[in-house]
Formats: sequence, C-alpha cells, structure tokens
Amino acid sequence: MSMNENTKPNKAVTRSEDRIPAIEIRNLTKIYKLYARNRDRIKEALHLSKNINYKEHYALNDVSMNVYTGETVGIIGTNGSGKSTILKIITGVLNPTRGDVIINGRISALLELGAGFNMEYTGLENIYLNGTMIGFSQEEIDERLNDILEFADIGDFINQKVKTYSSGMFVRLAFAVAINIDPEILIVDEALSVGDVFFQNKCYRKFEDFKKQGKTILFVSHDLSSISKYCDRVVLLEKGRKIGEGEPKEIIDMYKKVLVGQLDRQMDTHKSERLAKGAGDRWKDRMELNPNKDEYGSGLAEFEDYCAYDKTGEITNTIIKGEEFTVKLKIRFFDTIQDPIFAVSFKNMQGTEITGTNTMFEKLTTGTPKAGDVMTATFTQKMSLQGGEYLISLGCVGYRDGNFTVYHRLYDVFNLTVISDKNTTGFYDMDSIVVVRMGEE
Repeated sequence: MSMNENTKPNKAVTRSEDRIPAIEIRNLTKIYKLYARNRDRIKEALHLSKNINYKEHYALNDVSMNVYTGETVGIIGTNGSGKSTILKIITGVLNPTRGDVIINGRISALLELGAGFNMEYTGLENIYLNGTMIGFSQEEIDERLNDILEFADIGDFINQKVKTYSSGMFVRLAFAVAINIDPEILIVDEALSVGDVFFQNKCYRKFEDFKKQGKTILFVSHDLSSISKYCDRVVLLEKGRKIGEGEPKEIIDMYKKVLVGQLDRQMDTHKSERLAKGAGDRWKDRMELNPNKDEYGSGLAEFEDYCAYDKTGEITNTIIKGEEFTVKLKIRFFDTIQDPIFAVSFKNMQGTEITGTNTMFEKLTTGTPKAGDVMTATFTQKMSLQGGEYLISLGCVGYRDGNFTVYHRLYDVFNLTVISDKNTTGFYDMDSIVVVRMGEE
C-alpha cells in the first residue's frame, strides 16, 4: 500500500506493548517550597533552623506517560498546569523531587531559544559553542554548518557579535542551531512561531520533515490547530496532574471543558442544550472574557448576556473549523426602540476586522421592544475562518429620531480559538473541491 504525505507513519497496527519507548516518565513529581519571607529560604539553605514555615506547590504531581519511538505526542493544558516543567525535567534543566525519566535517544530541545548563547561571541562562535555543549566534535559541527547557516539565513551577520543582532536574527540562529543537529528525539515548547511569517513557514516544514523521517517528537503548544494537525496522541495536564490522554480530538474536547470550568461537572444528557437555551446561570460566566474590553453606548439598551456555543450546544471559546457554531446575545431595553440592529463582528489579533454581519444586512426586522423587554438573538454559521485566534465584538445600534444611535457596543469582548488541521491562504477557507486528472479534458 502506498503512503501519501499526509499519512502518519507512526500509527502502526502494532500493540503499545510491542513499541519501544523513547521517553519513559514514571511517577514524576516536582515540588516547590513557597516561603513567606526570603530570609526563611536562606535559613533553611544554611540549616540554621528546623522550624521553617513554607507551603508546598506541586508543579507536577505523580505524572506517568510514555512517548514511543516515531510518534508525535502533544502536551496541552492551562497556564501553570506543568507543561514546561515536565519538558525541563526531561531535558535535564530541572531535577524532579520524585520519580524517574528514562531517555532512549539523543535529544534536541527547543525550549528557551538561545539560552546557551554568549552575547560577546559572534554567531559563528556560538554555533560551535552550542554544538560542543550538546556533545558534538568540531568535525561533526563542520558537517552541519552549511545547513545551519542556510536555515538561519542571516548573511554576514554570522560574523558579528550576537549582542548586535535584532531579536528576529537572534531567534533565527538559535532555532537553526537547535533544529539541525539531527536528533532522534525533538522536544518543542512553543518555539515554532519565531521570526517572520516566512521563517515560521520554514520552521513548520522542518517540523513536518522530522515527522516524515519517523523522528520522535514531544510537542507543547497553546496552538490547538497545530496540536490537532501534527500529534498522534495528546496528554492533558491540569494543576500538575495528568487528567487525560488519547486521540487529539478527544483530548482537545476535554481541554475546552477545562477552560470553561465544566470538566468536573456531572452534566446530564440535556444540560448542554439547556445552557445554550438560557437555563441556569449566565452564559458569559462559562466563557473566557476579555478583562480589557472596550464598551460604550447611550444606555437605552444593554447586552445582559452573551456566549458562543458549538454544534453540540456546549458553551465554549473553541470552535472546530468547518463545523457549525452560534454566537448568542441577550439584550435588555430601557426605553422603547424601533427596529434595533444587532451585530457581531470578528477581528484578528492584529485588530483587522475580518468579517461580521448584523440584522439589517440579513434583512431581519426586530420589532419595537419597550422598556423592560428582553430580546435574544442568535447568529449561527459554519466556521470558515483559518485556524487561529479571533476577537469578537457585539453591537446594538439603530436610528432614533432620524439619527444613528449606538445603544451598546462591546469591542473585543471574548475570543474564539479556531482549531484546524488544514489552513489555506488568506483569512478564510473557500472550501474548494479540487480535481486533478492525467491528460487533457
């Protein structure tokens, strides 16, 4: 059977017990002592007192997992869940409090890019410095030098001291050194989005090359689209514990519930639907909201509640590209208003308005609500935007005494993360059907 480039070669039919672990993590625990006073830390370090008050913080708590040779495993979780800590222990940057890590293969780690660089050395000197620290001889570094220089693409600056580099040149060189030492195991922590868009594209191509070569990859990222696209298996950490492990879609769905505090709720089969329809507490309490939103208006109407929910009716900030989703609004009126216009718009993270609509564009008459009335509007559509982060703005406007009036506007009130395993060019996917045949029509 032939294998196309999108086939994941590491999903073999062999049983897990027949595979060789590249990384074995057994009951890993990392505890930090939090002291009320700095002098207490010094006293304990010098053994000057036996009665030192401190609190124990578990950055990792009894975590076990295997990463098998040739597979790509993602680790996701909220900030402070232990993702970076586990990578630093694997790579030897930190020592565990308890537990064991067994490595079978040579590791290259993309953690803190350029952490081992000497700012007084030239770029070329730093290449040899880092190569030596990794364990390469000068001859082995010489063999890889052209690949590193070509990948970094910083020209004659390679002979200048790195303290003169721009931040972009610095990370390009650091990434080039880390990625071109031919590792058997690649550890990546949020390091693929460095430099400009062209260099990012080069980084992702290199990442895909590693997968095709059957390299073992352990990948930490907040970019759920990349996790979904590249990973064969995903581990979910929360507050230092492993709470989930499995197929990307299954674990990303769990993560979505963690983000809105729903994972531990014992929901019956109808509760998600009731939430979407307005039963129970406020919808927006189950969303991640922007604390720095901008709002203004005349005060004659107010957005009382709002949310987004996916095709299952679950309130969420995360939407799968290609699936149907809804933005829902609840507006309370404090005066009689004729034909209020309700609007929803999407911006990218740079502030460019990508798309949006309102009830006037949709040729929908909203009637004449009076003081005390509450109206609910839903905007349901297929998610066609590329994978990434978007900011949602809401508006209630209209014409009062012949003048355009803003009753209430909420700018960038919440974000939506779009998860995609296929991004095309531009802001949205045309969902093209492409056919290629041999010969002429």
